[in-house]
Amino acid sequence: MALFAAGLATFAMLYSTQALLPELARVFQVSAGQSAFSVSVATLGLGLALLGAGAVSEVVGRTKVMRWSVAAAAVMAVLCVVAPTWHVLLVLRGVQGVALAGLPAVAVAYLREEVHDDSLARASGLYIAGTAVGGMTGRLIAGGLADLGGWRLALGGIAVMGVACAVLVAVLLPESRHFVKAQGSRQTLRVLRDPALLALYGIAATAMGAFVAVYNATGFRLAAEPYGLGPGPAGLVFAVYLCGSAASAVAGRLADTYGRRAVVPVGCLVTLAGLAITLSAPLPLVIAGLAVMTAGFFAVHGVASGWVAVRAHAGGGGTGQAASFYLFAYYLGSSVFGGLAGTAWSHAAWPGVATEAGALLLITLVLALLLRRSAKLTT
Repeated sequence: MALFAAGLATFAMLYSTQALLPELARVFQVSAGQSAFSVSVATLGLGLALLGAGAVSEVVGRTKVMRWSVAAAAVMAVLCVVAPTWHVLLVLRGVQGVALAGLPAVAVAYLREEVHDDSLARASGLYIAGTAVGGMTGRLIAGGLADLGGWRLALGGIAVMGVACAVLVAVLLPESRHFVKAQGSRQTLRVLRDPALLALYGIAATAMGAFVAVYNATGFRLAAEPYGLGPGPAGLVFAVYLCGSAASAVAGRLADTYGRRAVVPVGCLVTLAGLAITLSAPLPLVIAGLAVMTAGFFAVHGVASGWVAVRAHAGGGGTGQAASFYLFAYYLGSSVFGGLAGTAWSHAAWPGVATEAGALLLITLVLALLLRRSAKLTT
């Protein structure tokens, strides 16, 4: 329950502005590409802070880092509501991203230490499913409230959720029972030399880059003709995150049964198929394509993120550092490729965005296939 609340808050706050990009572009008189910076600066701040958060958790413990992370991010969410200018909002979003780093950097390592091996893939899949619900809920709330009272009311609703979840995490999160302090420098070198871990970091960057690029541009696509949807109706498209939540949990169970090497490439193919469907014009097909793509992406991410912790542990430890490097790549891909989506949309509309995302997903698939040939420390 505590990790569900933490994941809900983290991803609701992190992507709270994604459903508001057309509204922010209009209010602050910035371009589509510039409005996407409100997402990119947060994910970049989070990605950079992850490099330190994992190492800190190896020394001070997992639960302390997670509690302070969610609490500090909730404070930043409140301050974002009263940001007076575009540049102040961007600075606050960047600081919020840094504050959020503690939860994703530590959660998978925490699960690895507290959950039995036989259920780890399933548990990781359920945690990722919770983050999918958080991402969906944050976007739905933001889009709906923006229709009622603009972007400040939208971010205010997210801030209330963040504060409530921070309280739940402080009260409910169990203390670690199996945490052991790691030798940081040795472990860091090892998790940067393992070819399989490097491939998993690459999967994180390219898959997440493609995913965020598509969703950053979706708001602009639905606001434009022939759809002409406002923030509220357009925000409803994020309900397809439920497909991601379900797919992540199912993929975790399949990985326990058939192995991670078999599940990740299939997830890549599903994601590519969904992207191809979004090239259709009818709105129901566009939404169906997003649903399929979301399911495939969360299947890949849910299994790959748990695989990182298992691989690092099997190789001698450093699960916290490995999880941090995976998520650093994940959010670096989100920041860089998600930010480029605005430019791709401005120059070539949806075909340009789909081309960018498709190229990234093909790289993801190649890396997933290469993982099947890596030295088998674990399944």
